[in-house]
Amino acid sequence: MLALVLVASPTHLAGQAAPSAAPRATLVPASPLLLPGAVDSNSPALWDLEDGLPRLFVMTSSDGAPRLAVGTGLSRLGAATPVTFTSHPGNGVWMEAVVADDVGTWYGYYHNENPAVLCGRTDRAVARIGAARSTDRGRTWEDLGIILETPTESVACNSPNRYVIGGVGDLSVMLNASKTYLYIFYSQYQKDRSAQGVAVARMVWANRDRPARRVTVWSGSAWLMSRLNRTPTTDVNGVARNTWIEYPAGAPLVATTQAWHDADARVDAFWGPSVHWNESIQSYVMLLNRAKDENYSQEGIYVSFAPKLDDPRLWSAPTRLLAGGKWYPQVVGLESGSGTDKSAGASARFFMSGRSDHVINFTR
Repeated sequence: MLALVLVASPTHLAGQAAPSAAPRATLVPASPLLLPGAVDSNSPALWDLEDGLPRLFVMTSSDGAPRLAVGTGLSRLGAATPVTFTSHPGNGVWMEAVVADDVGTWYGYYHNENPAVLCGRTDRAVARIGAARSTDRGRTWEDLGIILETPTESVACNSPNRYVIGGVGDLSVMLNASKTYLYIFYSQYQKDRSAQGVAVARMVWANRDRPARRVTVWSGSAWLMSRLNRTPTTDVNGVARNTWIEYPAGAPLVATTQAWHDADARVDAFWGPSVHWNESIQSYVMLLNRAKDENYSQEGIYVSFAPKLDDPRLWSAPTRLLAGGKWYPQVVGLESGSGTDKSAGASARFFMSGRSDHVINFTR
């Protein structure tokens, strides 16, 4: 079978060259495999016990509504059924990442889209990132609040972007090996080109039940805290706020060279990261979309590697895995009882938009 091999890209991460012995990823065609339900975001997967038996749980989201499928393996999942929120952040929610603690409580991290009311453009969205908690294996969720958002003045009201004209979202998370920090990899869509691209934040894992104001953002050299802003403002929903949390803009891992929100329809921006730990190559792996226009048309799917999470400057220069492609590329491990979107081995399934037509192999 013909393998698709990585092609080097001239794009470089800030201040870092790819290591001389960098890992490699190769795509090999395979029989099609589809996740249950429509998919319009990253799709978290995790193993848990139910009725004393190991089960694989996969969440898919579309049209702002998450769904849950359960089965004995990736190719043996049942139908995706809607989940319930006992408290809801409002508007559309896409559950893009889930991490379980040591006692079986699940913590979900979602992309939340709100109509751009402040711009008078309810056909466009401003995104933000929130957290939720489940004690019944993802069937019911309690909202824990927004953990990352951007100031209203950073919204590009006149943007020709087809979907999102401000905010942060399209995320992935990774808990480090010592379970001390949760790292959040997310897309920035702010008005200023210097604040566009994939950024990194983190939160002390012990704060997972009270995450508001607990997230720090990577500035390129340090982790910056949020602050309370007492200047009256109006949020994207047109609601007045006298006190609000102001989060710093993150330093993009790759600079956006052609902006999302200018008059030129051309774009050169990375977005939609998906991160996992690969046991075979002992490395973290990030898959990325690369957009070429304001409609999010795909230039390609890219891959980057890092030996650890605490220094974002260690991510290697992205290399192209696939020309074109579809949104939301992600890896799902094949190991029974452990393979998920956060953990994989030498061979895994490669998904785009909830469909896998390839196995992805990792080597050094």
